[in-house]
Amino acid sequence: MKKLMKKVQMDMVKIMVKGRIVLAEKSGEGMVDSAVKILISIVIGSLLLAGLYALFGDVILFSSLRNHDRDCYA
Repeated sequence: MKKLMKKVQMDMVKIMVKGRIVLAEKSGEGMVDSAVKILISIVIGSLLLAGLYALFGDVILFSSLRNHDRDCYA
């Protein structure tokens, strides 16, 4: 019975050591940082685009497209 308890105790210590090693590793941090940078750039780009459309309205794209359609189909 003592052998069994000692073996279980050693197995638990091994599992705890492996868990501490996994938690101490920082190998996945680079991927998280990259994902956050990409999301921030997408949000800033969409806000910039929305600001330009709010500022200039239909002047940027749609007025030239309407004139082109009228010229083609008139």
